Amino acid sequence: MNAEGLPETTVPAPPPGMVVTGRYDQGPGYRINRPQGSGSWLLIWTTHGAGRIRQGAARTRARPGDLVVLGPGVPHSYSVEPGVDRWRFWWTHCQARPAWARWLGPCARGDGMYAVGAPDGTRPRIEAAFHRMLADSRWPGTGAPPPPDEPAAPGAGEAATRAPDGTAAFEPHVAAPSVPGEERVAVAHVSAARELALCALEEVVLLAAAGAHRAPAGPDDRDERVRRAEELIAADPGAPHTVGTLAARVALSPSRFAHLFTRETGVPPMRALREARLRHAARLLESTDLTVERVAAASGFPSPFHFNRVFRESYGVPPGAYRVGERP
Repeated sequence: MNAEGLPETTVPAPPPGMVVTGRYDQGPGYRINRPQGSGSWLLIWTTHGAGRIRQGAARTRARPGDLVVLGPGVPHSYSVEPGVDRWRFWWTHCQARPAWARWLGPCARGDGMYAVGAPDGTRPRIEAAFHRMLADSRWPGTGAPPPPDEPAAPGAGEAATRAPDGTAAFEPHVAAPSVPGEERVAVAHVSAARELALCALEEVVLLAAAGAHRAPAGPDDRDERVRRAEELIAADPGAPHTVGTLAARVALSPSRFAHLFTRETGVPPMRALREARLRHAARLLESTDLTVERVAAASGFPSPFHFNRVFRESYGVPPGAYRVGERP
């Protein structure tokens, strides 16, 4: 059990480069956890109920009309919002097109999370784009693409199904019981299908981001001092933080701070700091040409040997191999 009292389910994400789309309807107790994040982008569009989503130190609630986008390489988890009976949502794993981060930039939450509340007038068209994307993903690349199924009427229930054979090994969610004759998960196997699906998804991102408002902030039931400590860590993970220095910044004794932080987040503060430093190092490896030694120093690891060891423990490969695209 995790700190929120829900069972943890660690589910691998699809391999980078694939376009996988689905629609789920989940009840209380549903929770997915990916301690190493995903190798691809994950987009979640909520149509009914509410979900709770976390990526790194960033959190948000997902309500009807909210698009939440999670960038790759950062630990994330999501679950049905406590006290809510259902969470119905569309999801897609893919590689983002270059313009998407720029469009979503004003709604960035940190740690690669973007949370967008789409304008009411765009929501029917966004819903239709997801239906079209699901159909386009099944196109074999010859003849006409299959017609999309009709979007459900507002408030109507949507049953989710399991992924087709061959996708279960990287299914992003644990699906609800299936409805005979319906498929609610599709993998775009051919390049033409992938491009059509990405075009529909680009429409979703553009419509949601145009004139959008920021989606509601994450749950407010956490202690303000813990939120402040998480913000301090996220703002400068390479700084020489300790339990003592963080406790002093939020006016607590070190022992009280460590107990409160662990109770509220489910991990001790120094473990959270190490994970933040590793995420920061991974981003530097991906986006700069700094040497591994300088990446280690900039991320708060004074010993390159120690950095290599903990990075490999977390990401499955040493920093140099990670930089050139190797993944376990």
